[in-house]
Amino acid sequence: MSAREQDDFKFVELGEEAVEQQSTKPGERLEEPVEPAGPVERGSDTQPEKPSDRKPLTNPHTVLVKREPIDKHKLKRFFVLRPGTIEQAIEDIQSMMDEKEDGSVQSAWVLAEVDHWNNEKERIVLLAENSLLICKYDFIMLSCEHIQRIPLNCIDRICHGEFTFPQKSLDKREGEGLRILWDRLREPTFLSRWNPFSGDFPFCTFTEHPVLEANEKFTKMCALDQFRDQLTQAAQRAHEKKPVPGKANGVLVLKQPILIETYVGLMSFIGNQNKLGYCLARGNMGF
Repeated sequence: MSAREQDDFKFVELGEEAVEQQSTKPGERLEEPVEPAGPVERGSDTQPEKPSDRKPLTNPHTVLVKREPIDKHKLKRFFVLRPGTIEQAIEDIQSMMDEKEDGSVQSAWVLAEVDHWNNEKERIVLLAENSLLICKYDFIMLSCEHIQRIPLNCIDRICHGEFTFPQKSLDKREGEGLRILWDRLREPTFLSRWNPFSGDFPFCTFTEHPVLEANEKFTKMCALDQFRDQLTQAAQRAHEKKPVPGKANGVLVLKQPILIETYVGLMSFIGNQNKLGYCLARGNMGF
């Protein structure tokens, strides 16, 4: 080995020893680098966010409203679910129909009618060939108390959507509804709007019956969307078969909010919470 190569070799050894002495001292240990608990963006001096400090994804001003189904034990209180009751009710209503005026029955539905004061009322709705029959039936006494007949060729609008109320109203309602209108030229009077027992309105409003999820049979009979589709088709056929003079032929289906003009709603709150519009087993007291 030449003298020049020996000098270079000593220089390398001295350099490595100097680096080792500079990095470590006697009795001192090197600390291993600690990896961050979460991902840290490069170029940022902030610490990783703890799971407890993370903000919720939902908007704090948003109120999530969930419509809870009725308990199965409480569903047994509805008389409409008693075996053979709905079949007997449909037979009683069919015996009171006029075949020449109404035609044959196409389908039967169990719905809840919502009046202009936001009161729910149990109804059987029969869709016939020429008419729509809205029936108030007493499932306790098995008797039909009232039938409202609406010619299908007079129906001009069918609206469906969520329920809405005036801005300053204290009354609220969840879910969606279906409104059937048959005389767009006639507006309800002032006395009719403020009379809770008035029925002089050129429209009717429906929503789903509480026994919707009782069993498969009532799931079909309470389906509001299927009722809307069949009603639209039947009304369209009635317009083509027997048009009304001076009235536009056809049915207009609109998806828009269903407005109920109530402001306080104390009467409807008490009635709807206690299901006063339904035939229920109420112990020693019945409505």
